[in-house]
Amino acid sequence: MASGPPTRVLHVDLSTGTATSESLAPSVRRRFLGGKGVGAYTLYRELAPGTDPLSPDNVLVLAVGPLTGLLPGEPRCVAVTKSPLSGTFTDSYVGGAFAARLPNALGDHAAVVVEGEATEPTVLRLADGAATLRPTDQWGRSIPETDRALDGATACIGPAGERRVRYATLGTDGGDHQAGRGGVGAVAGSKRLKAVVADGEPRTPTDVGDEAASVADAYDRAFHESDTGRWLDASGTMETLDFADEVGVLPTRGWQADRFEGSERIGIDAVRAAATARERDGDFRIATAPSEDTASDDRNSTVPRGATPMVLGAGLGIDDFDAVVALGDRCDRLGMDVISAGNAVAWAIRASDTGLLDDVETPPLAFGDPAAAEALLTRIAARDGALADALADGVDAAAARFGGDDLVPTVKSVALPAYDPRGSLAMALAYATSDRGACHRRARPVVTEVFATERWSHRERAEAVAAEQTLRSALWCLVADDFVGETLSDYGAELLATVGLAYEPDELLDVGERVWTLTRLFNVREGFTRDEDRLPTLVRQPSADAVREGVDPATFDDLLSTYYRVREWDAEGRPTRALLDRLDLLDLVDDATPVPGGTAGDGRNDGPERDA
Repeated sequence: MASGPPTRVLHVDLSTGTATSESLAPSVRRRFLGGKGVGAYTLYRELAPGTDPLSPDNVLVLAVGPLTGLLPGEPRCVAVTKSPLSGTFTDSYVGGAFAARLPNALGDHAAVVVEGEATEPTVLRLADGAATLRPTDQWGRSIPETDRALDGATACIGPAGERRVRYATLGTDGGDHQAGRGGVGAVAGSKRLKAVVADGEPRTPTDVGDEAASVADAYDRAFHESDTGRWLDASGTMETLDFADEVGVLPTRGWQADRFEGSERIGIDAVRAAATARERDGDFRIATAPSEDTASDDRNSTVPRGATPMVLGAGLGIDDFDAVVALGDRCDRLGMDVISAGNAVAWAIRASDTGLLDDVETPPLAFGDPAAAEALLTRIAARDGALADALADGVDAAAARFGGDDLVPTVKSVALPAYDPRGSLAMALAYATSDRGACHRRARPVVTEVFATERWSHRERAEAVAAEQTLRSALWCLVADDFVGETLSDYGAELLATVGLAYEPDELLDVGERVWTLTRLFNVREGFTRDEDRLPTLVRQPSADAVREGVDPATFDDLLSTYYRVREWDAEGRPTRALLDRLDLLDLVDDATPVPGGTAGDGRNDGPERDA
């Protein structure tokens, strides 16, 4: 079993069926740690600018961190790739048995980098640091079916990934957990990679030693005694719907209102009424209706995370809890991100209502109709028909084809998730500057801004967003759940020391800033400019119910400039040479990346050393 910090990266080439092992230079391990950091480093170094995300030249990185399996809560791993939806760097996190077993399955590797394209549907199996490839007959099967058919802890794609739906997911534990946003499942599908199986025992603190077990136990007690820990134990993330509705930032019926009159029927009270049991980490369990994919009539599954009732419930005007759970389950089985899929359905309903689809063959569409929503979700996963095919490429693609770019907001082609930024200017900034497109997990300043007793200044908003992004970036290098990591006063430094990595808390924040800057460099190299850090058309307009005013573009432009200054980026949002020097990134930056203030290094001073 792996106990110390991993020192290598495993490369698997699907085109040739071969695997090689690459040493990570000590300076790379020190600067990037693992998880998001190793993924960002690998993606920046290995991808040429302009690489088609669905071509064999793209890579899919599955990475663990030095604290995966050692911290409280659910073990997590990260999938990193160039997004087929946004064209940006993207990282998506997933838990479950696969994440728990992946560290030991990888041995002394921090990540597996999947390259090329297989000639037939393939399963990659990882055990004791080695990789084997085998053909599979599971192509066309759902995530739960594939999970049951394969022996071991599995991360797999469903029909949506096979059809290259650009927001397809990689699901674990039969779909209970999903690496959702950004389309990592579509990248796997383009490579004909149906599944990755992690063999071996879950990594635990006792694998590392008595000191690690003692520190981990203290962390666990501190987490469950914290406000965040008690909140998660009591409600998971389901209470976010109740919060968003209460403060008036809950997108409802395709972003036409900010409160949902049926929220109490799909929120935390509905969960508690339906729950049959609750796991130690706070996940509720409920009995769900059988489907064609379930092994028995008594499926006992986790309640969806808070985004599901927000987007598939309030967002679609559906106040039936069982129906919302069924829609989320449909997305999970087909392998589609619930946020992107729900927003795609909402866009279609609004486009239909406004006459944009009059010349297109469409199924009946209406808010409050779960059967119509489920039918369209199923067609999107299969790319069945002109509308579904366009929606499978995202809301922006559908709007480009049929019109209606002001119906559902996106940033970098990624649909906005849970919180309407018209109720929080800081949240608008967080969405606009997220490295993977609109994301509420990079920073959630709405939680504090809406309760602030005094109006925030631009500087306060910019600093709050930057600080949250930096902290989460550091936590995702570990890999730590951000909810858990936020409760640790030292960000996990004491536990890191038990695995041979000495960092002060401030040094961990430096890692977070370094990695956030590197993902920005990746996006800048791909041609992203200040124009892409824009506010969507809809957010600049008042809400349809006249409750929220639109965000003034000039005001937001001033805020964005303040954020760039806080980040030490230039007026176009490009990291400066002085910042790269401070963060020890100059040697990595290549000539294709514009760097204000002078040229950077040749970017090849710590290249890989591969062993067969």
